[in-house]
Amino acid sequence: MEGKIGITEILFIVAIALLLFGPSKFAQLGKGLGEGIRNFKSSMKDAEAKKDPVEEEKKPSPQP
Repeated sequence: MEGKIGITEILFIVAIALLLFGPSKFAQLGKGLGEGIRNFKSSMKDAEAKKDPVEEEKKPSPQP
């Protein structure tokens, strides 16, 4: 069972983070982390959408 993080370890880490940062800073940290993840996902979707038309332009058109 070594190397696995269980619920008790996660709760222990959260409790230490609350003691170090305090409730207000901890909430701001969580909000910032959530916004960062949301922005990352959004940028990945935008990059994927921009990638598709470029691939279509690179394909040679069929010659009759």
